[in-house]
Amino acid sequence: MAEALTHAAEHSGSDQAEVYLARTCSGLGARIRDEGRGGADESAGTGPLGMRRRVAALYGSTRVTSPAGGPTVVEVDLPCVW
Repeated sequence: MAEALTHAAEHSGSDQAEVYLARTCSGLGARIRDEGRGGADESAGTGPLGMRRRVAALYGSTRVTSPAGGPTVVEVDLPCVW
């Protein structure tokens, strides 16, 4: 989540971001959204791909939506036993 906020601050051009955390049936859900320029490119091998790899190492899943013109939304689900 910190990395998604860092990317939003450095690359989006937006002056704000929204963070939402929720307890789910299977763990923790997080959503980070900015109203910046969008266009995050996973094929470049950085940014979203790096976040996806780190979340996968914790058996979680990541969804990144970032159309050109924005917004960018990063959703992460991490398994956790409550």
